[in-house]
Amino acid sequence: MTTIADIGKKLGVSKSTVSKALNNAPDISETLRKTIVETAVEMGYSKLRQNKKEAKKICILIENMDYTNELHFGYHIIIGFRQMAEPAGYQVDVVPIDNAMQRVSGFDAFMLQNHYLGAFILGMTLNDPWMKDLQSSRTPAVLYDNYVPENPSTCYVGIDNSEGMNLAVKYLKGLGHRKIGYLSTSLGSYITQIRHRAFFSALKQNGLKSDPRLAGISYYVSECVQKHVPKLLEQGVTAIICCHDQMANAAMVQCREAGHRVPEDISIVGFDDLPMCAYTEPPLTTVRQDQLLLGKCGFNALVSLMNEVPVGTLLLHASLVTRDSCGESNRSAGQTVTKETLYSSSSETETA
Repeated sequence: MTTIADIGKKLGVSKSTVSKALNNAPDISETLRKTIVETAVEMGYSKLRQNKKEAKKICILIENMDYTNELHFGYHIIIGFRQMAEPAGYQVDVVPIDNAMQRVSGFDAFMLQNHYLGAFILGMTLNDPWMKDLQSSRTPAVLYDNYVPENPSTCYVGIDNSEGMNLAVKYLKGLGHRKIGYLSTSLGSYITQIRHRAFFSALKQNGLKSDPRLAGISYYVSECVQKHVPKLLEQGVTAIICCHDQMANAAMVQCREAGHRVPEDISIVGFDDLPMCAYTEPPLTTVRQDQLLLGKCGFNALVSLMNEVPVGTLLLHASLVTRDSCGESNRSAGQTVTKETLYSSSSETETA
């Protein structure tokens, strides 16, 4: 176990100098502080082991995700995390991050300098600088909807996207749909890649046609629906599953503007169950993610990592909330499912 004495010996400085640098004392030059921190990270020094009398500090690092009010997706994830962490005696800091910040110092160095024992990371993309750091990081880190292979200090938390996609496809098949399309933003994130693969896997599981032309992918939501909704309709698609709820709402708007009725002519399914889904026109059928439980799972996974239990993946079961955006595939029938219902993989239907 590396000590501050070991770090000082390697650099030829005193223990007090190392301690000052690690605690951001003002009488240490920035160059020396940076050298000491980087050496400490390289040698595997850990606040988790060295300073048990300090306040137990952990952080939520958040990027590309709104979280400041209850209508935002990240809001209840953070609430769920705090509901578990704060009664257990942890101080929780919510820290917005971006690429520029990540380039200033490495992930381990940032965590060490700020005395954080571990992190719950929301919204990071595959191209973020710290994603590379996390491949070899020794600091406990739980990532929502992101996966770092072969590092026992990291864990992936989310819902079972394959299960969720299968619930959506199975539900549409039950309504008589045999040709189902898919809309997605670019496959530049781990979760968009997972859902894209899960869609085609769900088609095969349900004995439906699996054709690459059934998927429309574009970087921007508006570009995706304008370009690919007409193409899918031309192919005879009677239902469309979208990678997230914003895409699904945009697809419904695009269909209405083109004179297509939802759900009489085309059924639409989203993913995530954002608060807006109950108020779209029509209310949106979607795969639900329970944000509060995701936050609680994030904390449980982080505690496991901090106790050297190398949990790799923690997935919640998916559920499907049916509203008015889906109907029978017979376009002339005009039938809709108007009762809001929750479908799960492990139980009979229940009123939501």
